[in-house]
Amino acid sequence: MATPRTAESSSTSASTDEPEYTRTHREILEVMVGLLAALFTCISSSTIVANALPTIVGELKGSQTQYTWVVTASLLAMTVSTAIWGKLSDLFNKKVLVQIAIVIFVAGSILAGMSQSMGQLLSCRAIQGIGMGGLTALSQSIIGSIVSPRDRGRYSGYMGATGALAMVSGPLIGGVIVDADALGWRWCFYVCVPLALISLVILQRHLRIETIKRPIKIDYLGGILVAVASTLPLIWVSLAGDDFGWVSWPSAAFLAATAIAVVLAVWVEHWHPEPLVPPKVMRERTTLLATIAGLAVGCAMFGMSVFLTQFFQTAQGHSPTQAGIMLIPMMAGSLLGSIGAGNLITRFGRWKRYLVIGAVLLTAGLAVLGFSGRTTPYWHVAVGMMMMGLGMGMMQQNLVLAVQNTVDVTQVGAASGAVAFFRTLGGAIGVSVLGAILASQVSSHIAAGLPALGIDPGSGSSDSLRDAANLPAPVLNLVQTAYADATAHIFLVAAGIAAVSLIAVSCIKEVALRLTVRKYDEPPAPTV
Repeated sequence: MATPRTAESSSTSASTDEPEYTRTHREILEVMVGLLAALFTCISSSTIVANALPTIVGELKGSQTQYTWVVTASLLAMTVSTAIWGKLSDLFNKKVLVQIAIVIFVAGSILAGMSQSMGQLLSCRAIQGIGMGGLTALSQSIIGSIVSPRDRGRYSGYMGATGALAMVSGPLIGGVIVDADALGWRWCFYVCVPLALISLVILQRHLRIETIKRPIKIDYLGGILVAVASTLPLIWVSLAGDDFGWVSWPSAAFLAATAIAVVLAVWVEHWHPEPLVPPKVMRERTTLLATIAGLAVGCAMFGMSVFLTQFFQTAQGHSPTQAGIMLIPMMAGSLLGSIGAGNLITRFGRWKRYLVIGAVLLTAGLAVLGFSGRTTPYWHVAVGMMMMGLGMGMMQQNLVLAVQNTVDVTQVGAASGAVAFFRTLGGAIGVSVLGAILASQVSSHIAAGLPALGIDPGSGSSDSLRDAANLPAPVLNLVQTAYADATAHIFLVAAGIAAVSLIAVSCIKEVALRLTVRKYDEPPAPTV
């Protein structure tokens, strides 16, 4: 079995007194199994509740705003914490940090399953999100610390395939749980626990990783400002349109506060000796363009799996389990794109072409879905999902790989965390903004169509109109058509966002993947 290339095999690396320790393929896979198990369970938990939300909100007597926040709370906490976890991994032992993240995630999952009110559930989802942010950032950081960029392609492919599989299988698992009489919605949270604990045991046994000795100066103020700057816009897009207008004084206050937080964060990060988001890294052309592309990929990853299940259930009348099964083409495309591109990158050392092809497929797939309707045959939707899955698979992990190739191992955590941060931020914003567009269009379509049926638009609530089992056939047809047309519209909006990622990756300059873990711009610091 082939082993990763050693530091001595690179003609570009400087000679050092302390050569890198090179792990065998088997040793790397042993670590990967633990990381992938943790990654699968944390990512699937972000979408597993999609099919159970009506049941959860009904039993806990939640409002429509709280309905959205069951998903948003975990994504928000995940977004805010990702960059912080990434920077901590450059300063402290990565093994200890990933174990802490798993414990936090498990605790949040168990407490969420035990929740007796919507307030408790939302708090526990936030705890889950903190653990999810750690697992997302640390898995990238650990792989970046034990595998050279040239050999990292196939391992990044495994991670990308796992993430895509988890994103798509989450709604399927949730649908099976909802439809099973012997299980309740609480198992949507409990089901994540066993695999997370297994990953904890595997990592304890097999993960051995060095910690670079360096002065530890934690950027507390920068962490607070980054958290505020990323939290405020997410809260704004979640509340605007319902609690206040998009163009209003509250909206202006949110935007002004966000702008102030961003300016202060940039200033603090510029002067701090150990910035949370290193300006030197973010000024790198590859990193900047990769983060822009990551926003679009995140929007597709998190948003489309949620809205596709709603499209299949609400617009086409399928059960939760059927809706989950119908996502299989997207899952298959993601697996093929991630593993295929990863192995080809490792073999030939070229990576930009796969980012460009992936962006083209992602944009085209979303455009195909944008021309779907209530009576569209499944093969049409399946083609769009397959293309979209291939695009996500080719782009997701390879954007991280491109950025990691530009930094030394001492900054791989912060660099990986920055890309993951913006990808998750794109997902959170995508779910909120596209969801707001969907809700607005559905309401307008139904309000315009009810008078033609001889029904007063103000005579029933939106909740009653979603109760398909009790709707007369003409009204049900109107509701399904409204959801189908609105969903197609947000797919076209998402296609426009994905086109931005195509422009971004086309402008990235391809740099040969190095054969060493360390960049060796400077003599390596001693390790322990």
